[in-house]
This record gives sequence, C-alpha cells and structure tokens, in this order.
Amino acid sequence: MPSTPTVWDMVVAGTPSSQVILAVLGIFSLASWALLFGKVWQFRRARRHAAEAFAVLETAPRLEEAYRRVLALPDSPWTRLFRRGLNFFSELRPGALRDGDAVEGLSPAQLEVLRLMLEKEEGEERDALARGLPWLAVFATVAPLLGLLGTVLGVMNAFLGVARAGSTSIAAVAPGIAEALLTTAAGLVVAIPSAMGYHYLQSRLQLLVGDLEGFASEFIGALAREGKV
Repeated sequence: MPSTPTVWDMVVAGTPSSQVILAVLGIFSLASWALLFGKVWQFRRARRHAAEAFAVLETAPRLEEAYRRVLALPDSPWTRLFRRGLNFFSELRPGALRDGDAVEGLSPAQLEVLRLMLEKEEGEERDALARGLPWLAVFATVAPLLGLLGTVLGVMNAFLGVARAGSTSIAAVAPGIAEALLTTAAGLVVAIPSAMGYHYLQSRLQLLVGDLEGFASEFIGALAREGKV
C-alpha cells in the first residue's frame, strides 16, 4: 500500500506555477508575522509612554517643571506633542513661561490656532503609529486570491494530465487535485492571522489615538490652570 504523501512531498511534486505561488505566500506569511509582532511591541511600549507622559502633566506643579520632566522621558508621540505644543505657545506668547502670571494669556484666536496645531501634530503621530498596518490588510486580501489562482491552475493541469493519460478514474485525478488545493490552504493560513491581527491592531491604534487627543486636551487644561489661556 503506497504511503500518503506529505505536504512537503506535494510542494516538491507541484507544478512550477504552484511552487512560485507557495513561495510568494511564504514570504507574505513571514512578513505578516514580523509586522504583527513588531506593531504589538510598538503599541504596548506606546501605551506605557502615554501613561508616563500623563503622569508628568498631571503631577507637575507648573508647566516649566513638566517640561523638564518630559525631557527626561523616552521620546514618544506624547513627549513630542508636549514639546511642540509648549514651543508653539512660547512663540505665541514670548516670555509667558518665564514671567508667569505677568504675561497676558492667549486670545481666543490664538487659542484656536494652538488647538489646530495640536490637531495637526496628533494627525502626524497617528499616521506614524499606523505605518505598516495597511500591509496586513493587503496580505489578508491578496493571499486567498493567490491561493485560489494556484488551485485553478493546478486543477487545470491535473485534468490536462488525465486527458493525456487517457484515464478518468478518481485515483488518477486525486493527487493533482490535492496538490492544487494546497495553495488555497496556504493562502488561508496567511490570510486568517493577517486579518485578525489587522483588526486587533486597529482597535489598539484607536486607543492610542484617544490617548493623543486626551493628552492634547490635558495640555490645554494645564495652560488654563496657570491662567495662560
């Protein structure tokens, strides 16, 4: 009784087109897992940095002290947002941080400009955090289609082989069909983790975006507490 071929046996015995498709899917799989683990690590570190930045802004007695503490923190979207916001405020009201209450606060128009600047910075940081995520969606979408293409080509090749051999028995067709279906299975193996990872990371990204928006509001609140707006 002949032994059942392994997956590797089917890959080796497959057509050149199916082998190329499987190689591409293998590259997709490696890239998707590397991207997934990299973004999970990046987002976890970002949440930790967000908590540190919020703690500094909430506990520092004055913005000058908060600025000094922020400089000691690791570089992150929140520290960059704070530095840029405070630098922009200093441009609008030169000497406000140094002279304290002696300097008049921002006018409504200047406050609106400050808010717009913070929104722009939030958008840039959001785009930086999301960099690479669309590739997971690409892998999740393209991998099954590549797998299906490999299956269609494999089935066509199997039936052409049957026609050349002149046999219509299931024993003659089954090996070719099994090899053809291997690419569909490989496509799904790539696509399912990519799709799940993409949606998971999108939900984590929304939490980080909420943290950015909350930090910008907290920054405006800190200015208001010191009478600078």
